Amino acid sequence: MPTANLLLHPVRMRILQTLVGADELTTAQLRDRLPDVPPATMYRHIATLTQAGILEVVHERQVRGTVERSYRVRQDKAVVDADARTAMTKDDHRQSFTVFTGALMADFDRYLARDDADPAREGVVYRQGAAWLTDGEFAELVEEIEAAVARRTHTAPGDGRTRHIISFVVVPDNATGPDAGTDPS
Repeated sequence: MPTANLLLHPVRMRILQTLVGADELTTAQLRDRLPDVPPATMYRHIATLTQAGILEVVHERQVRGTVERSYRVRQDKAVVDADARTAMTKDDHRQSFTVFTGALMADFDRYLARDDADPAREGVVYRQGAAWLTDGEFAELVEEIEAAVARRTHTAPGDGRTRHIISFVVVPDNATGPDAGTDPS
């Protein structure tokens, strides 16, 4: 069972985000896409993720006396499950959320740094909404959202497809009472 510390380490998170939706990449391809990560650091974190079963080696081939490996994310293993989240302290959650949002901001900064970035044309969206839900309705909503994203994760590059990073955060609002959240006018 992966822990938040394992998955939400800043470098490991970037490696996972780079591999998600990319099918498979070699370490050299990952280094090209994450040039600010020193090679030794990259190899160490790939080894950590592979040993934990979160990355799997898809291919191996000999290249100039070394073995080049291609890696893929095991989607079923790249999650912090409910048991691990339950074991986390509030400070663990705070730290994990900080890493998560920091990685999200870094993704957005990398996108905006592109000369051809055009948020309006490319459909960049950041929204917030609120819904009053029972525990059962909330669980159903999360399942529906995850299923909608999962249905689209098996498409391949090409045919005019652009890779989109979809992030999901749910924070309960502690408003209570029959009039909480309603317009007083």
